[in-house]
Amino acid sequence: MRTTDPAPAPVPRRRRPHRAWSVAAVTFLTIIGAAGFASLPGLLIDPLHAEFHWSRGTIGFAVSVNLALYGLTAPFAAALMDRFGIRRVVVVALTVIATGAGLTVFMTASWQLVLYWGVLVGLGSGSMALAFAATVTGRWFTARRGLVTGILTAAGASGQLVFLPVLSWIVDRHDWRPAAVTVALAALAVVPLVWLLLRDHPADVGVAPYGATEFLPKPPPRRGAARRAVRVLVSAAFPHSRLRSSGRTPMGPFWLLAGTFAICGATTNGLVKTHFVPAAHDHGMPMTAAASLLAVIGIFDIAGTIASGWFTDRFNTRRLLATYYGLRGLSLMFLPLLLSDSVHPPMVFFIVFYGLDWVATVPPTLALCREYYGDDSAIVFGWVLAAHQVGAALIAFLGGLARDAFGTYNPVWYASGALCAVAALMALVIRERHRGGPPAHPTERGQLANAGPS
Repeated sequence: MRTTDPAPAPVPRRRRPHRAWSVAAVTFLTIIGAAGFASLPGLLIDPLHAEFHWSRGTIGFAVSVNLALYGLTAPFAAALMDRFGIRRVVVVALTVIATGAGLTVFMTASWQLVLYWGVLVGLGSGSMALAFAATVTGRWFTARRGLVTGILTAAGASGQLVFLPVLSWIVDRHDWRPAAVTVALAALAVVPLVWLLLRDHPADVGVAPYGATEFLPKPPPRRGAARRAVRVLVSAAFPHSRLRSSGRTPMGPFWLLAGTFAICGATTNGLVKTHFVPAAHDHGMPMTAAASLLAVIGIFDIAGTIASGWFTDRFNTRRLLATYYGLRGLSLMFLPLLLSDSVHPPMVFFIVFYGLDWVATVPPTLALCREYYGDDSAIVFGWVLAAHQVGAALIAFLGGLARDAFGTYNPVWYASGALCAVAALMALVIRERHRGGPPAHPTERGQLANAGPS
């Protein structure tokens, strides 16, 4: 009797990763490529002061214009991405950054520094701000949003890690002009990557957002980007009585989120990123050593921000923010005691501790924007980011003035530590959104349902 061989078992098909992860990877690399502009200002203060005899207050003013425009452009950039698409806006922004950084090589007067680095690089970088990460995350992900936000936020720190040691070496060995050219070339190098690989919406490639249970059609372009950005600001900052009665804070959460994030910007981009290198140099530390310490902050910022995204998916976001600001304030209070002419273990401990907290505030802040503002959350976060950068701009300018007036940065360190304590209290005041209030955007409901305690 002839027996038939059993049919071979079907070979399981390998599941390809969701396209959202490749878009997130391109976004990560794009933010890294554009991060050089954020690494350079702190390295330029002493060389520009030595060559042109500009005061640190004057140089700090140019940096403050850059930081302020970085923030004020963000909400309009988010609206422009809804109108013209992510890819086009990002390509134009990278080109503007490269133009501004390249033109600084030819400047001879302080107003040119304000125009090239302050205005052009500020406008371009504002369009590449965290609103870019928020828009990508909001369109491509329904699940794992906190984690992806943490990863994309950490991209800026990764760029800092890549560029700071290189740029400080270039400035130390070859002057500041080749460093500015390096930043311009790095921004241009990312343009082909964005144009070829980045896509505006999951519907462009026929997939649903990651974690979504159903396909979402691509929404039509939204006209009136500037009007929409302003309208969203007015709605968030001055909510109607119907929204105030739904369990929100008396003035709405916007002002508390903007206030805490302004202090975040003041104590990171405005203070440490701009003034840490010259402050360490005041104590006799070589510029390359101080810049390397900032790069180490970038290493631990990656771990801290990704961990914060993971925590944001699981724990109370308000308490997380209060904890982050409280710990940051304590560390800044101790910094004046640690600065010296060499790197020693207590300074390394500060760098590690501060690095873990650097932008850990971003995932819970963005999560709160999504919780309250749903479909408009990217633009609202853009305005909150504007407050972040205005705070950074003020400290960048005032820090330079304080150094000129007192001959030391110590008063600024202590004042910033006290501001962090205020931010911790403000974070605890934010109330939870009432579940019976206005519903979040449909893609938010699954996230809120699957989130941890909040």
